[in-house]
Amino acid sequence: MNVQENVPLAPLTTLKIGGPTRYFAECKNVAEVQDAVAFARSRNLPLFVLGGGSNLVISDAGWPGLVLRIAIAGIDERNENGKAIFEAGAGEEWDNFVARAVAHNCAGVECLSGIPGSVGGTPVQNVGAYGQEVAETIESVLALDLRDNQLCELCNEACGFNYRTSIFNTNERGRYIILRVTYALTPGGRPRVQYADLKKHFTGWQQVPTLSDTRDAVRRIRASKAMLITPGDPDSRSAGSFFKNPVLSSEQHEKLRRRAATRGLQIPSYPALDAQHKISAAWLVEHSGFSKGYGDGRVGISRKHALAIVNRGDATAADIVALKEQIQQRVKEIWGVCLQPEPVFVGF
Repeated sequence: MNVQENVPLAPLTTLKIGGPTRYFAECKNVAEVQDAVAFARSRNLPLFVLGGGSNLVISDAGWPGLVLRIAIAGIDERNENGKAIFEAGAGEEWDNFVARAVAHNCAGVECLSGIPGSVGGTPVQNVGAYGQEVAETIESVLALDLRDNQLCELCNEACGFNYRTSIFNTNERGRYIILRVTYALTPGGRPRVQYADLKKHFTGWQQVPTLSDTRDAVRRIRASKAMLITPGDPDSRSAGSFFKNPVLSSEQHEKLRRRAATRGLQIPSYPALDAQHKISAAWLVEHSGFSKGYGDGRVGISRKHALAIVNRGDATAADIVALKEQIQQRVKEIWGVCLQPEPVFVGF
C-alpha cells in the first residue's frame, strides 16, 4: 500500500471542486484496505472512503485525515436458481458493469446505464433512475466492519434499502467499507420501460425494445440532460441530481396541490412518482425561479437539467453550498417543502 501526502481531491470528483487530503491511499485488494485502516487508526486520523467521486461535494479546506480510494476490480459470474449472479469489485466502474450485464442479456440494471461512479457506491445511496434501483437486484454486500475490523456479508434485507438510502448512509454511516457487491440479474429478461422519458423515446417502435436498445436510450436521454459525463461539456461538471425527489404524506401532497392551484399550476403526475406521493424536485426548483441555465457566475444551474448545480469554472465549494441553500430557502418559502441534497458533503 502506497500512502501519498497532500493529494488534490478536486480532479477525483465529477464536480471538480474541493481542497486536498492530508493522506491518500488507493487500495486494490482487501489486505490493502485493512492496511489503510490500520494506518489511519495508528495516527488517529479521520477516514473517508472515496469511490468514483460522482456524488460528492468536498470542502475547500479538503480532508484533514486519510482518503481511502477503493480500486478493487474484477467481475465473477455464475448461474444460480435461474438467476445470473454477478460479483463485482467495489472499484469497478458502474457503467462498465451495466454494459457487461446487458451484453450478456441479463436484465435488472439496464435503466441504470450512464450513471457515473463505482460499483461500491451503488448500495450506499440505493442508486436508482428511470424506474429501477439497485435494491431490486443486490443480493449481498461484502464489507469490512470497522467496529471489529472483520469481513462480513450483508444480505439485501440487512442493507436497509429505501428511497436513496441504506444503512450505509443513515444509521450505520461510517461503519462499513464496501468491498464487493453481488447482483442477481434475470437472464433473457425484458427491459424495464415504464418511465415517461423511456416510453416517449420508444413511441412508434414496431418491435419490442431489447436490453441493448434500452441502455442506448437511457444513455442518450442522460446525455441530453447533461447527466452523462461528457468531456468538454461544462453542463456535465456536476455532482448529478443535487436534490432528492421529496416524498410527501397525503396531507402534505394536498397542501402542495392547493398552493400550485392558486398559481394556476398543476403538480406533474407520473406513475413512477404517484405511488409514494413523490414530487419532482426539478419541478419545484424550476417553479421557484431557478430555471435551466440560471446564474452567470462561477456556479449555476445546468442548461439541460434543473437539478444539476454545475461548476462553470473555478467555482468553490462555498459557491456550491451558497446556491444550494438559496434554492432550498426559496422552495421552502414558496412551496413549503424542504429539499434534501443527494450528494455527500465531505470536510464541512
